Amino acid sequence: MTSKIIDILKDGSITFPKSLLTNYKKLKITDKELIILIYLINNNEFDPERISKDLDMKNVDVLTTISNLTKKDMISLNNITNNHITEEYVCLDNLYSKLALLFIETKEEKTSNVFDYFEKEFGRTLSPMEYQIIGAWLEDGFNEELIHLALKEAIYNGVRNLRYIDKILYEWKKKGIKSKADIEKARTSIKKRKKEEVFDYDWLNEEN
Repeated sequence: MTSKIIDILKDGSITFPKSLLTNYKKLKITDKELIILIYLINNNEFDPERISKDLDMKNVDVLTTISNLTKKDMISLNNITNNHITEEYVCLDNLYSKLALLFIETKEEKTSNVFDYFEKEFGRTLSPMEYQIIGAWLEDGFNEELIHLALKEAIYNGVRNLRYIDKILYEWKKKGIKSKADIEKARTSIKKRKKEEVFDYDWLNEEN
């Protein structure tokens, strides 16, 4: 089955949401159902014989998988009439709705974790203004890891102030820092530069 998918990929492009590939197990979708879904996303016409041929699957397996996806409310089979000819097609709206809901729930969970982390470190409940500031960081594209690191940097310097953390984040943004690895790389570069400055010092012409 895998080799057949590879052949299809070689013959032409196949598109599907990245979120489906990364979250299908959370939706309790099996590997076989995932392959069928990817196929249907690129061709929603319900033709079990064609699907069976293209994916090198038994016709009964295709029908069983379609039935399972319908029971899981991932897809629905609808009819459309054109020029007095009725055709059956697969509607994927339910799948996209579930993926969207999963994205929203994940984002809310991460956002909640950020706020909880600050309240734990500050030892108090955040004010409405502080909630807005942290929310603005998330909207500006700062990831949860970087916000946590900025908070740690502030605490290390003895400051528990969101304005100070805000300055850290935007300073990192200007330098292209997006992760812990970037921070370590920048610190290593600074240490190396300071050592070179000491090494290049003109000791002979040092003033007494």
